[in-house]
Amino acid sequence: MKARYKTIVDSYAQAIHRGQLAAGTRLPTHRTLAAAERISLATATRVYRELEAMGLVSGETGRGTFVRDITLPPGHGVDQQALAGDVVDLNFNYPSLPAQGDALREALRRLAMAGDIDAHLRYQPHAGRLSEREIIARYLTDNRFAPDAENVLIVNGAQHGLAVTVMGLLRPGDVVAVDALTYSGFKALAALYHLELAAIPCRADGPDLQALHVLCQQRRVRAVYTMPTLHNPLGWVLSARQRQALADLARQHDLLIIEDAAYASLIRHPPPPVASYAPESTVYITGFSKNVATGLRVGTVVCPSRYRPEIERAIRATTWNTPSLVSSLICAWIEDGTVARFEAQKRQDARRRQGVAREVLGALPFVSHPDSYFVWLPLGEESRADRLAKTLMERHISVSTAEPFCVTANVPQAIRIALGSVPFYSLRAALVQVREAVEYEQYR
Repeated sequence: MKARYKTIVDSYAQAIHRGQLAAGTRLPTHRTLAAAERISLATATRVYRELEAMGLVSGETGRGTFVRDITLPPGHGVDQQALAGDVVDLNFNYPSLPAQGDALREALRRLAMAGDIDAHLRYQPHAGRLSEREIIARYLTDNRFAPDAENVLIVNGAQHGLAVTVMGLLRPGDVVAVDALTYSGFKALAALYHLELAAIPCRADGPDLQALHVLCQQRRVRAVYTMPTLHNPLGWVLSARQRQALADLARQHDLLIIEDAAYASLIRHPPPPVASYAPESTVYITGFSKNVATGLRVGTVVCPSRYRPEIERAIRATTWNTPSLVSSLICAWIEDGTVARFEAQKRQDARRRQGVAREVLGALPFVSHPDSYFVWLPLGEESRADRLAKTLMERHISVSTAEPFCVTANVPQAIRIALGSVPFYSLRAALVQVREAVEYEQYR
């Protein structure tokens, strides 16, 4: 015989799937459900917990339990979906410049004419050719940061850099401190590798480092994942004082620092990376996606020499090596100034797009950095982010909710808007529709 609570779960699930309980509907409190169904409070809690595990409802402390919108595609905000041609993508950032195609064509022609073309058909060293690592080391050298080429490892993009760092240096079950709102790609990686993510509360100007200190006193925290230079999705840039404090905490509690600098190139005069404050314990990861092109898939891991063998083994186990065609292309662009030119143009492009966003969004509360390609838009008390995302998808606009970025049990009602992927001429119209949808959602 089916357990009583299962019958109640099935009844709610059926009502949600049939549309009898619309997205955003507030369900009865645990006590009200218990009284109505003549079950214990613990059983009522179990009902809602199982519905939440099924992805049908979400519970919010102090507010209640709400029906989720189940029409959004699975993995929305995390997985890159195949979107219809008429959908405006404000979910993922893949910024490009009008002349980049011509630059690529010319670079490939030069590559084909230069040197031993057959060399690109063979395996390369796991960490990349030393000559190319030297080029990248010089490119990264700035502002107190001067990596040794031996410790520069070439990987297939920053996400691959994060993956091999986790695979090489962490173990399933390790506790990793992360910002309460963090990069969705690291959150997905942690779930795959069975890491426990411990949330650091977010302040207006960065993570609450005192809370991190307390957490490290209470738990055996193995590592901290941080985005100190243009945080995704909140856009903060940590001060020199904050970076020093983080480095001090790492030494005090023997923490591995994983520094993600994927967006750092957009900042005109960034502070020195955290790796320059704690070089003995920091793995610095960046890529050439946001400053050059997402499709080339070239990234860099800079690590202390003691970590290099483990990370190299992870590279060997995952891809063996980064294809020399793309690493050679990137290095040629570094040397002839193309990367620097692209970076300058994309900094200008990001500021222009932020200007449009700030103008269009107007009085709506939002969080962003003037040099970033994204906007964080908190919603009103009674608004539902999933319902808003569905409404915008019906208007052929794709945005992300807060869920992919959130580490805490209570997911804030907010959306993230990526500004870097749509043609500039269509950005304003898309943002106007976002603003109108947000205003309607808040006053419905």
